[in-house]
Amino acid sequence: MSTIAAIATATGTGSVGIIRMSGKDCFKVLEKIFIPKNKNISIDEIPGYTIKYGHIIDSKTKEVIDEVLVSFFKSPKSYTTENMCEINSHGGTLVEQKILEQCLLNGADMAEPGEFTKRAFLNGRIDLAQAESVMDIINAKTDKEAKASLSQLEGNLSNCITEIRKDLLDMMADIEASIDYPEYDVPELSNKKAIERLSEVKTKLKELEDSFQNGKILKDGVKTVIVGKPNAGKSSLLNIMLNEERAIVSSQAGTTRDTIEEFVKIKGIPLKIIDTAGIRNTKDEIEAIGVKKAISLIDDADLVIAIFDESKDMDEEDERVINLIKNKKTIILLNKCDLSKKSKKTINYISKINKTVIEASMRSKKGIDMLYNTIQKMFQVGEVEIGKDIIITNIRHKNQIHKAYESIEKAIDTVNMGMPIDIIAVEIKQTLENLGNITGDNVSEDIINEIFSKFCLGK
Repeated sequence: MSTIAAIATATGTGSVGIIRMSGKDCFKVLEKIFIPKNKNISIDEIPGYTIKYGHIIDSKTKEVIDEVLVSFFKSPKSYTTENMCEINSHGGTLVEQKILEQCLLNGADMAEPGEFTKRAFLNGRIDLAQAESVMDIINAKTDKEAKASLSQLEGNLSNCITEIRKDLLDMMADIEASIDYPEYDVPELSNKKAIERLSEVKTKLKELEDSFQNGKILKDGVKTVIVGKPNAGKSSLLNIMLNEERAIVSSQAGTTRDTIEEFVKIKGIPLKIIDTAGIRNTKDEIEAIGVKKAISLIDDADLVIAIFDESKDMDEEDERVINLIKNKKTIILLNKCDLSKKSKKTINYISKINKTVIEASMRSKKGIDMLYNTIQKMFQVGEVEIGKDIIITNIRHKNQIHKAYESIEKAIDTVNMGMPIDIIAVEIKQTLENLGNITGDNVSEDIINEIFSKFCLGK
């Protein structure tokens, strides 16, 4: 493999910038552009896990570009298992680009997105599931999501998958031995024993697949849509939940015409909040598009917060909102409870759809604590013990586990139908293939390239 280089820090001005290099000739490239403070020491003589102070220079003009600290990592004890170095310069686009340019001019190639982690995978330091967790850690929005990703990076999911595959491989060995060597009187795997062992695997796979519900919440947040007719208090609620004036609040109906999306953490639960246009019949073409979009978002929501103006009698638009949410996981807020007595018609109508109802006032923030507590009870992610519980956060992993689960079910059905025991080997092999796709044991090059193409440069 060639020596690769890339800027590892985010674009823009910062106190420190890092340019990373990896490859067999990494130190040869570095030797041409780095002058250590101790000029008597050779680059090759510098031991791994050490940092040296010095200057990066232009290899042609010998002009100093920046004073730097260089971290040394020698094969195989590095992130990629190759020779590696990280040049810690002053932050800033110009300086970082100049140093990277010197690396490229003196023998390094520009790294592809995710190529450092890809090399770590290809060189056997981590498996594919661990590699994917690297970007999950980078993109984590909450503490629990970061911990779940770190748990995966440490190999908890991979170890579980490996254990399941070992059980299945042992079964395959027993089946194939009884088929291939009948003359040696190898004990045949009984139907009863096969079902017991397959059922154990099925249970483990089911637990992993079911964990995705919590994992999806940790990673993507609870998709929460705020709905109601105009001036019900939707934008005010959004601003309260974000603790900032994010949405325009006005007495004029139809102020919010498009969706507003924000991410917030409530009681440890990550929410992707979407404020929508007020649902009503309107002749305004742009507002009508917003209403249509709001209705479509309700269908796709994990949680709907429906707001009604308690100071007014219920009308057809309110009834329309109720009909839209009656089959969704919903919390109903009766806003403006401080302005007048609640409408009996509103209460009676809402009571028919069996939803949690909270009296609230966006002006005084009454009912907000009750809203947060209700959300926490609905989504019990807080009960998950990160580190003990293995949580699937990756949709690719979930799909492969689901396929593996289906194959095990088919294998059990095959045995129950009284078919020869060796027939289940087909489904076991399929299960092994699906699980191997998670860890990368038998994944295609196209999938590998697709996964790492989503990584950032320098990682």
